[in-house]
Amino acid sequence: MKKIKLITCLLLTIPGFLAAQNATGKIFEDKNRNGKLDSNESGIPNVSVTNGEDVVLTNEKGEYKLPASNDFIISVIKPSGYNYPVDENNLPLFYYNHKPKGSPNLRYAGVEVTGDLPQELNFPLIKNEKEKENFSALIFGDPQMYNEAQVAYFEKGLISEVKRNKNIVFGISLGDLVGDDLDLFDPYINAVSKLDLPWYNVIGNHDLNFDVDRDEDSDETFEKYFGPPNYAFNYGKVHFIVLDDILYPDPRDNKGYWGGFREDQLNFIENDLKHVPKDHLIVISVHIPFSEPKGDVFRDEDRQRLFEILKDFTNTLSLSAHTHIQRQDYFKKEDGWLGEKPHHHFNVGTTSGDWYSGKLNDKGVPISTMRDGTPKGYAIINFEENKYTIDYQVAGESEDYRMQIFSPKVVAKDKNTKAGIFVNYFMGSENDKVEYRVDDGKWSRMKYVEEYDPTYVAMVYEWDLTEELFSGRRPSNPVKSKHLWRGKIPTKLAEGVHTIEVRVEDMFGRIFTETHEYKVVSDKK
Repeated sequence: MKKIKLITCLLLTIPGFLAAQNATGKIFEDKNRNGKLDSNESGIPNVSVTNGEDVVLTNEKGEYKLPASNDFIISVIKPSGYNYPVDENNLPLFYYNHKPKGSPNLRYAGVEVTGDLPQELNFPLIKNEKEKENFSALIFGDPQMYNEAQVAYFEKGLISEVKRNKNIVFGISLGDLVGDDLDLFDPYINAVSKLDLPWYNVIGNHDLNFDVDRDEDSDETFEKYFGPPNYAFNYGKVHFIVLDDILYPDPRDNKGYWGGFREDQLNFIENDLKHVPKDHLIVISVHIPFSEPKGDVFRDEDRQRLFEILKDFTNTLSLSAHTHIQRQDYFKKEDGWLGEKPHHHFNVGTTSGDWYSGKLNDKGVPISTMRDGTPKGYAIINFEENKYTIDYQVAGESEDYRMQIFSPKVVAKDKNTKAGIFVNYFMGSENDKVEYRVDDGKWSRMKYVEEYDPTYVAMVYEWDLTEELFSGRRPSNPVKSKHLWRGKIPTKLAEGVHTIEVRVEDMFGRIFTETHEYKVVSDKK
């Protein structure tokens, strides 16, 4: 017994030992916005705080206590009605990165030595009297810049083209912020800061430290710039969870990466959601999609565990990027989803499009249409309490540009043709209703098809058939679109120009229309 007491006394005298046992502090309302806890500022009760796995609520004085370790991040889960303070680049300040010895020695710098854990870690929040339950968020996928030239493309071709409205209150980038060169985090941050919005970031497979041998160390540089790769926050009746879903190195062979989660991440999600009302909308942001269009790209048991954690939440949505196409997936019971209605997973189109390929526009920026025919752009998610609608905004186009219609420019009068009318509705899925008519005639239902978008195919072939080199880089070969419809093109019409009108009823019950023209001429042969 004396020996045990002696060891305990010795440990208590070691600097930082007590702090290493628990992280403690207060979440407070920063009334004067100086970032410090002043004597006249009160703690905020019932605020969730996490160490990346455990989640606790603050007491009536705003105090919390969490288990600590030698490498962890404390972060605050913002409650509705409050804002995080932000830095000069509009990055939210909501965490403390504790690494007494700093990050490992890596090619790209990680977190510097932090020393002993402070006796108190106090976090400010700012009261937001104007927070509404109806708001919008701006969503990016894959800026993925490999060099300074592509940083300029990103800034000129997308950031400068963003259409702001008063309802957009923050933004999220869904990973692959850069293309393997982590020194480009700074120019990326600088570019996005021009939007003047609080900005949240997801880690992507091209944002990793590849010179590591365990997954826990693959995000060291990301942590330096952005803080925790797994975190959460609330706005209105929506609970947002941001997750690192890249396992690197791939645990199957220690090569490459695999989609999935570690046990501590799944525990964090489960512990976090214990403090979220069941009727709130849960929005999960990741990089690699949960679906598996080709191959075994996501660890099945991790996705199933996530679905089990979410089963009691009626309203859910998940967001991803990574693929450089756009698609809507719906997980049903046969896919392992346990909720009453299917889970909507939106694989968002990318800001880099088809990796900055294609002809240069009048700004000197590659057009970069994605391989499924989706133009590069960004999504705007509009939240109304615990419901949502989504708009996809094509960079540099009007808000009404939601689809591309393809048809022959001219057809022979009264002659049969295997040509057709194709509609690429960028936000579509096979669940949508797409109809067309010609010259105010009868509406006809178009057939959903999984084919190559002919507009994109024609664009690629233009590069292959030219006798003079274009500026820029040839686009990638096409992939089959998940939002394409086909209809027959009428030829038994009077000679002249005729108008095709397309009408789409989308997943949210909204109606959108677009028109296109073609010509009918007599074949005199």
